[in-house]
Amino acid sequence: MYIRADHQLPDLAHQQALIQAHPLGVWVLPTPQGLEANHIPFVLDRSRGPLGTLVGHVARANGVWRALQPDRPSLVVFQGPQHYITPSWYPSKAEHGQVVPTWNYLAVHAHGTARVVGEPAALLALLHRLTDAQEGQRPVPWRVDDAPAPFIERLMRAIVGIEIPIERLEGKRKASQDESSPDHRGTVQGLLSEGSQAAAAMAQAMSTPV
Repeated sequence: MYIRADHQLPDLAHQQALIQAHPLGVWVLPTPQGLEANHIPFVLDRSRGPLGTLVGHVARANGVWRALQPDRPSLVVFQGPQHYITPSWYPSKAEHGQVVPTWNYLAVHAHGTARVVGEPAALLALLHRLTDAQEGQRPVPWRVDDAPAPFIERLMRAIVGIEIPIERLEGKRKASQDESSPDHRGTVQGLLSEGSQAAAAMAQAMSTPV
């Protein structure tokens, strides 16, 4: 990923926080048919490896897991807040007009070699972890054990667990760092005036020091 020096998001804690806040990753890897991309919700296990390990699952009918090889590294792309930026928000537009549109966004790329989790006990533990990560903060969280065991066992036969020990992380934060302070403030105010969650999230990202 091309990252300008002033757009780097190098801090590991910020990179991991983005992954956890936006867990639906685009998993890209080479297969005999060429590059393949799948959209997979991952959980980041920070305790496993210096950069953490991604865990998730795919349908057994999805042949991507059969293409995994020790010499085939893959990439998972996590997209954070993003929004179009109009130059109409810049005070400098009225001063000299030398402004153009852009797009602000945060993203993290996780590189690693994926492996299959097939042992039933490990796969069940993975499902508990995936579920708890999304349900844990709900008022009445749903648990895997809420469903009948034979039903869960039947569904487990239709999925394959995936683990990706992260070997390299790249973080990018394109958040109007290169704009003047007045234009930066104008962009934040303009985003807040949009009234959408996406715009508010980008405004928050621009206003949060890293």
